[in-house]
Amino acid sequence: MRAQRVWKEGGADSRHAEIEQLHFQLTAFNNRIAELEKKHTESSMIETLKASAIVLAQQIDEVRCSLTVKK
Repeated sequence: MRAQRVWKEGGADSRHAEIEQLHFQLTAFNNRIAELEKKHTESSMIETLKASAIVLAQQIDEVRCSLTVKK
């Protein structure tokens, strides 16, 4: 599952909304990872989800950084 940026218009409000959406997706990944770990699911699937979660976290950091640079 790959994160998609939904908001394209500029401004701080849209960036905050983008951060919220990415956080929502990150929470969903983390919940799914926890479920799979409890069920002792194959580690390759869990590792793929963890990698995706890391990418989302990086995207959140990028958006946050862009907010601080523009202020």
